Amino acid sequence: MKKKIILLGICSLGLFSSCEKFLEEKPYDFLTSSNFYQNEGDATAALNGVFSTMQAQTHYGRTVWLVTELPGEYLEVVGAATGDRAELSRYTYTANNGEIAFWWINTYRMISRANDVIQKTPPINMDEARKNNIVGNARFLRAIGYFELVRSFGDVPLILTPVAGPNDDLRPSRTPQEQIYQQIIDDLTFAEANCLPENQIPAASKGRISTGAASAMLAKVYLTRAGTAFAQGTDNQNALAACNRVISSNTYSLAPVYGDVFLPDRENGPEHILSVQFDLPPNVGNIIVRQHLPALLGGFASFTVTNAFVNSYAATDVRKEWNVSNRAGTTVLPQYYFNKFRDDRRIGNDSRVNWLITRFADVLLLQSEALNNLNAGDATKYQGINRVRVRAGLAPLPLTATTKDAFVDLLVRERAWELCNEGHRRYDLIRLNRLKPVQQATFNRTISDNYLLFPIPQSEVLLNPNLTQNPGF
Repeated sequence: MKKKIILLGICSLGLFSSCEKFLEEKPYDFLTSSNFYQNEGDATAALNGVFSTMQAQTHYGRTVWLVTELPGEYLEVVGAATGDRAELSRYTYTANNGEIAFWWINTYRMISRANDVIQKTPPINMDEARKNNIVGNARFLRAIGYFELVRSFGDVPLILTPVAGPNDDLRPSRTPQEQIYQQIIDDLTFAEANCLPENQIPAASKGRISTGAASAMLAKVYLTRAGTAFAQGTDNQNALAACNRVISSNTYSLAPVYGDVFLPDRENGPEHILSVQFDLPPNVGNIIVRQHLPALLGGFASFTVTNAFVNSYAATDVRKEWNVSNRAGTTVLPQYYFNKFRDDRRIGNDSRVNWLITRFADVLLLQSEALNNLNAGDATKYQGINRVRVRAGLAPLPLTATTKDAFVDLLVRERAWELCNEGHRRYDLIRLNRLKPVQQATFNRTISDNYLLFPIPQSEVLLNPNLTQNPGF
C-alpha cells in the first residue's frame, strides 16, 4: 500500500517538492546545517528530499521521456511544427529548448541534494550498515544523475561537494567525460556494496536503491563507455558480470504476462528493479497516462505513434496490442496512440503509474548485448533476448552464427518493441550506433553529428561564462 506524502521543508536543503511511500513525518521549524544531520532520522529525511526531486514533472514525471523518447523514431508530436517538443522530435532543438533546460536543472538539483547527504551523513553516530545504506542510496542517485548528464551533454561540470558559501566555485568548468564515467562507476560500486538486496527492502520503502539496481546500472554504464573513445578494455566483460550478478541472484524475473509490468496494482513486482514512485493525490501523481491517451478517453492526445513502428510488430507479438492502440471504446481512430501506461483510478493529470528506470527485461537484453560485443560467435548471446521474445509470444531466434552488426540490428528492434516509451530510446540508438540510420529510414531525415548531444542550456551559459557550448549550437 502506498503511504501518504508528508511535505518536509528544510531551509538548508531547499524545499522538498514532495516525497512518497518511505517518507515519514518529522516536523521542523527552522533548520540549518548546524542543527540538522544530528541523527539517523535527519539523514533519512534528507535522503527523502533527494528522491523527491525525481517526481517533478520537469524531471522524471514528464521531461525524462520527452528528451529520451521524442528523439527516437516511434513518437510524433500532434499538431505542432515548432516548440520544445516538436524541436526534440524533429532534431531542430537549440540551446533555448525549455525541456532540455529542465533536464539539466533538475538533474543537477538531485545531484546537489545527494552531495549534501553524502558529505553530512558519515559523521552521524548511528549503525554503520544503515549509515552506509543511506550514503549508498545517495551515491547511486548522484551517479544516475551524472550518467543522464554525460549521455545528454557530454562534458559537464563534476560537482561532488555541497556549495557551502560564496567563496565556493560557483562557475565550474566542464569536466572531461572520462573522469565523469569513472566517478559514476565509483559511486555505483559503493552503492552495490552497501545498499540492501531487493528482498530486504520493506514494502513501505520500495523505490529505495537495491544492490540489484546498482548492478543493473553498472552494466549499462560499462556498455555505454565501451563505445566511447576512452573505453576501457574490460568494459564489456564488466558489463556482462554486472548483468550476471542481477540474473544469478534469482531476485528478479520476467512477469508471466507482459502487460502486468505496467499496471499500478502490480507495481514493484518481481520484474521491477528500480522505479520512481508515484501515487494519487495528495501524493504526487504521474501525468504520463493522460498525455498519451486520445481525447475520447480523456487524454491530451499530445503524441501519436508512427505507422512504421506499429507495423514493425509481428502479428503474434502480445506487446503490440498492449503498447499501442487506435481505438477508443468502439471508435476506430485515424492514428495510433501509446496505451502502455494505464490507471483505472486516474484523477485528471494524476495517475499511480511508476516511472520504470530499469527492469529485468532490460538487463536480459543488456546481457545479450555484452555477449555480442565480446564474441559475436558465442551462441549464449541469444539467451537473454530469447527469454524476452518468448514472453512476448514470439519464437526464439535461431542459434545460428551472425555478425556482430547484424545482431545489433536484432537488439535495436527488440529493445524498441519491449522498452518503448520507457526512457531508453535515444540512448539506445546512440550507444548502438543506429540513431542516424533509423532517423533516415523512418523520416528520411539526415542527422548532423552535433545533434548526438544536446546543447548546454543557454540560460546556464549566460550565468556561467566557463560553460563552453557544444559545437553546432
